[in-house]
Amino acid sequence: MTTTKAQALLRLLQLTSPALPVGAYSYSEGLETLVEQRAIVTANDMLRWLTQELTYGLVILDGAAVGLVHHAAFQAGLGRHQGVATVAAIARLNHQLSALRDSEETRQQSWDMGRALVRVGSHLHPELKPWFRAAGSPCNFAVAFALVAARWEIDAASAVLGYLHSWAANLITNAVKLIPLGQTVGQEMLLGLYPTLEEACDRALAAQALDAISLSSWGTSLATMQHEALYTRLFRS
Repeated sequence: MTTTKAQALLRLLQLTSPALPVGAYSYSEGLETLVEQRAIVTANDMLRWLTQELTYGLVILDGAAVGLVHHAAFQAGLGRHQGVATVAAIARLNHQLSALRDSEETRQQSWDMGRALVRVGSHLHPELKPWFRAAGSPCNFAVAFALVAARWEIDAASAVLGYLHSWAANLITNAVKLIPLGQTVGQEMLLGLYPTLEEACDRALAAQALDAISLSSWGTSLATMQHEALYTRLFRS
């Protein structure tokens, strides 16, 4: 049965919903450390940091991986057959995504969330199990996300934009608790981030390979490494 535009939109909303049981809410990706160190103390600080991450951070790498894996799987006819070249390409992308993580914390987050989504996706669509196995274990969250999006016939651009929006919304929700900020300020911040999200999506979709993307997020990486030394912690990273 052909998926209608409305059904594809509803599936995208489900895949990016905070209710998706992957544990995204439990990670701050270094934000908690930066707030504790007083590097981020205002909404403007937070907006600058999000913009920096969407321009030079690891999330761009994830967005590109979503687009590349989605394209490979969708072109191969996900759920019907697996071409050797396609399987190899997805496995290579998953391995590369793990290798390009520059801290244990960010790598573990991607693996843990990926493991959770693989579990949910395998239950909802058993025919996805061979694809998850082919991707490799552990499977990164962006790779699992792309495979489910392709199975649900969500187009690549929507999948990447949805992934980036979900990432930003989760961190803004955490910032509301940590800084703290008002809920309305958080919504204003997310709305103001839309042009940056669109630019990040276009950049991710334009990438032909992960190693073609230039990153510069060492400050955030150090913050994730220092997180375990905080006196009190609300989040896992």
